[in-house]
Amino acid sequence: MTDFFSKERITANPSFNRWLVPPAALAIHLSIGMAYGFSVFWLPLSKALGIQDPIACADTMGIWARAFATDCDWKVSDLGWMFTLFFVFLGTSAAVFGHWLEHAGPRKAGAVAAVCWGGGLLLSSYGVYTHQLWLMWLGSGVIGGIGLGLGYISPVSTLIKWFPDRRGMATGMAIMGFGGGAMIGAPLANTMMSHFATPTSVGVWQTFAIMGVFYFIAMMIGALSYRVPPTGWVPKGWVPPVNNGNSMITNRHVHVNHAHKTPQFWLLWAVLCLNVSAGIGVIGMASPMLQEVFGGALIGEQLKLAELSPEQLLRVTAIGAGFAGLLSLFNIIGRIGWASLSDWLGRKRTYIIFFALGFFLYISAPWAGGIGSVAVFAGLFCVILTMYGGGFSTIPAYLADIFGTQHVGAIHGRLLTAWATAGVLGPVIVNYLRDYQLDHGVPASQAYNVIMYVLAALLLLGFICNLLVKPVADKHYMTDAELEAERQLAHEKSIKLNGDKVVSQQTESHPLLVFVAWTLVAIPISYGIFSTLQKAWILFH
Repeated sequence: MTDFFSKERITANPSFNRWLVPPAALAIHLSIGMAYGFSVFWLPLSKALGIQDPIACADTMGIWARAFATDCDWKVSDLGWMFTLFFVFLGTSAAVFGHWLEHAGPRKAGAVAAVCWGGGLLLSSYGVYTHQLWLMWLGSGVIGGIGLGLGYISPVSTLIKWFPDRRGMATGMAIMGFGGGAMIGAPLANTMMSHFATPTSVGVWQTFAIMGVFYFIAMMIGALSYRVPPTGWVPKGWVPPVNNGNSMITNRHVHVNHAHKTPQFWLLWAVLCLNVSAGIGVIGMASPMLQEVFGGALIGEQLKLAELSPEQLLRVTAIGAGFAGLLSLFNIIGRIGWASLSDWLGRKRTYIIFFALGFFLYISAPWAGGIGSVAVFAGLFCVILTMYGGGFSTIPAYLADIFGTQHVGAIHGRLLTAWATAGVLGPVIVNYLRDYQLDHGVPASQAYNVIMYVLAALLLLGFICNLLVKPVADKHYMTDAELEAERQLAHEKSIKLNGDKVVSQQTESHPLLVFVAWTLVAIPISYGIFSTLQKAWILFH
């Protein structure tokens, strides 16, 4: 069994069709991307015992007591810790296990991710069934979070090595799936909860169980489909760019244990953190922000949000949900679009656009709200979210350009601690500044103006950090002997053809299999896009 998951066993021959690898990566990323959609479970779980109305716990009961209580319902804030644990353990596991992944290979890492994510959901299902919140924190939050980290970074290094000519596009295709997972999983979960709901059950434990099994199968298929290229493999007709020492794309390699000793690592850490902080702050408040800025104007009524009737509030809330769904769709579009464009523009120029254009859009948002244009306001944030998603998908290719490809997966894993930091920084800035504005008498429709200026300032800092990124100093690169030793540790195979390069054969294998693989991932993506557009249509209807 160990040999079956080994890296040696999945080294492809030169005729292998590299277009089979992105669907395998998407199978994993579309599965773990459901982490973004877990909020659909909060309200049903908050009345898991009461069914119609929550059974409140005693006021004197602390959070740890509520985690073990079986006679009262959970608070949404207690359930929300699962979401926090997701991304804390995603960043932690990616940083800790990234180097192991480079040696063990993507198949083994993907299989472990499948066990953790699928198994975590099954444990959470049992936690709901027995009404034990701590089992849900452990199952989905901790164990599932480890699965998120391993699953997220499992294809990065492999895709970059299969697509040296299109690094951005390759990583964009996979990481697009993480943004799209909730777009598929959230409506599917709602449908299943409605199906399994009874007078004595809200249908969540059954939904968790089915999704856990389904995601395990999908991720195992993806993991078993991974193949790695032999050392020195290049696509037919592609010539690596010449590096004269000043190029932003190196043909040498930095060891993961030396990467953090370079200023380039910390500059890129700041670039990712600042870009994500601005975007994630908006995502967390997208729906209430639109409702509070425009109020009754969303439904043609010149009334503030607090002045609306319950029926009118329901209509406004539906429009806010449509706005959030629309932002998710543009987040996904940005992941594949900007990452692919970066292959032509270059990674540094792409981030210059992110920060410069993003700065202009953020400072324009208060103006759009002031003139009462919902379309302009929504359009600004749709473009902003493309750059939020693009930042995630472009950073692995940026790292490969700067540090080489040998340890890019491990370096990417360590850089993801910037995401964990941004996951705290962005929402804290938005939530606390909003509360501060409201507490000091600022109208809700204007409470986001200062927030937009602060987020724009973060992008200005990111712009400066990106400008400072230069090629790595020669002393940080591995010597030829060190590189060869690393490749032996990683169990890499090298097939010498055409000198020292392994060139793709003109006729690649498995054309029908490629079509089937892409069709299988296109079906759920199409379902997710259709569901999202249905909800978003109300924004313009």
